[in-house]
Amino acid sequence: MSIQPFHLAIPVENLSRARAFYGNVLNCSEGRSDDQWVDFDFYGHQLVIHVKENYVADQSSNPVDGHDVPIPHFGVVLKWEDWEVLADRLKKHELQFIIEPYIRFKGLPGEQATMFFKDTEGNALEFKAFKDIGQLFAK
Repeated sequence: MSIQPFHLAIPVENLSRARAFYGNVLNCSEGRSDDQWVDFDFYGHQLVIHVKENYVADQSSNPVDGHDVPIPHFGVVLKWEDWEVLADRLKKHELQFIIEPYIRFKGLPGEQATMFFKDTEGNALEFKAFKDIGQLFAK
């Protein structure tokens, strides 16, 4: 089965602040927009940020590998090199990470790079990469 782009819509309270984050920090190109929403090319997928007045993101988490993983969260799986470039870019922007970039299962099947952070509106994101993308759904 081939991988197809997905569509995700998320709430934001401040459209201009979120627009700057996704455009300038994550380097996502902007598509269609209106005064209440903006489409972004989110690494080949469609992300739409929608204005929601008085929006407050959920602050829940679950323990995983000694970290508090935020739930809900969203993100994408990148190529290993692209993940490294993004991690460096985020560090240069002095982004505060929820979970700093690190490698899970180093040297084992399923070895993956992961990092968690929030956008300007409190939405949690995870970006990851696999040494062997064939291990993405391996048990």
